[in-house]
Amino acid sequence: MEVCFGTPADIDRWMNLVRRVSRDFPGLETEEDLEEHKQTVLKFMGKRQALCVKSDDQIQGVLLFSRNRNMICCLAVSPGSRRKGIASKLLETALGELDRGRDITVSTFREGDEKGTAPRALYRKFGFIEAELTEEFGYPNQVFVLER
Repeated sequence: MEVCFGTPADIDRWMNLVRRVSRDFPGLETEEDLEEHKQTVLKFMGKRQALCVKSDDQIQGVLLFSRNRNMICCLAVSPGSRRKGIASKLLETALGELDRGRDITVSTFREGDEKGTAPRALYRKFGFIEAELTEEFGYPNQVFVLER
């Protein structure tokens, strides 16, 4: 399993994965939302801030991160590829690209939200701790922080 930077040549396969998991992500409900997300992904790809894991000509996992904001922005793994270490490998690679001299943040689902069980466990495994409660796209979230 190799993590690599996504490129515009990957965008269709990338968005195929996003469509498969979109019901789990607030803000990706409509075709317009998905098109906006596609444009965002292309911008991240242009800055080398988009990571993916490919196999069998498909993308199995994706991660967007921001060096400027020192944060993990989006992490998703194909339902058929979960529990294989893909999310850990993506997160490990992204953390290597971010400034460990500053706090690193990620926003995920709140405690008690079934969508949050796996991501919260992943972030805790890497040393992130719970911080403020927030909302994104009108959905209750919680910030996790990996302190410097």
